[in-house]
Amino acid sequence: MLPRSSLAGRTLFITGGSRGIGKAIALKAARDGANIIIAAKTAVPHPKLPGTIYSAAEEVEAAGGKALACIVDIRDEQQIGEAVQKAVDKFGGIDILVNNASAISLTGTLETPMKKVDLMLGINLRGTYLTSKMVLPHLLKGHNPHILNLSPPLNLNPVWFKNHTAYTMAKYGMSMCVLGMAEEFRGQIAVNALWPKTAIQTAAMDMLGGDGIGKQCRTTDIIADAAYAILSRSKDYTGHFLVDEDVLKEQGVQGCTSCDS
Repeated sequence: MLPRSSLAGRTLFITGGSRGIGKAIALKAARDGANIIIAAKTAVPHPKLPGTIYSAAEEVEAAGGKALACIVDIRDEQQIGEAVQKAVDKFGGIDILVNNASAISLTGTLETPMKKVDLMLGINLRGTYLTSKMVLPHLLKGHNPHILNLSPPLNLNPVWFKNHTAYTMAKYGMSMCVLGMAEEFRGQIAVNALWPKTAIQTAAMDMLGGDGIGKQCRTTDIIADAAYAILSRSKDYTGHFLVDEDVLKEQGVQGCTSCDS
């Protein structure tokens, strides 16, 4: 069974937390009574995507947690710095960083404008590195500190590159942050990666996949449950590239609704 109440009173800084996987992780932690910083760009409703930092914060509060909504573009060092300071001022520190914010374009080299290449590298790779760098001083003083990046296992098989080289490079940048920082901060902070075994239904996936894509996807609950299990472990559990279903099976969860979606 999954451990209960282990995130009570702990403070999570979640990038891209206004919707999708980031919000699902926030709500899972909020049910324990955790403090959640929703660090994302959407302050006013998007014409095609649901939710804002404020609506997500309201859901966190309703679920039993405490919330702080911060307008953050993780490419902007000043915005990250201000959000981190607000979090520390409000909650006294930061215990967990979830690097969830990401940009995606599953296109080939000739079909990918440099504007999109720069966006993916700026958000996925640079944004993850920068946010981690700015939160790390507080994690080093935190309670059982963790960094969790939503990024894939490092695999140099060309099949993962050939159809979307730019996207894979950007996501692997997040994974390389795990590889390096886990060793750099071993014994001090747990640094791990989590990736879905199958596609997860989010607003972004609906936009990319079109009508009917939901039938081919699992819900965000499986990622949230797996993240919860990882973040509940000791800081000595570090340097792992984990897949959601495997995490839950290791926890003894069999036939869960999120795994069967």
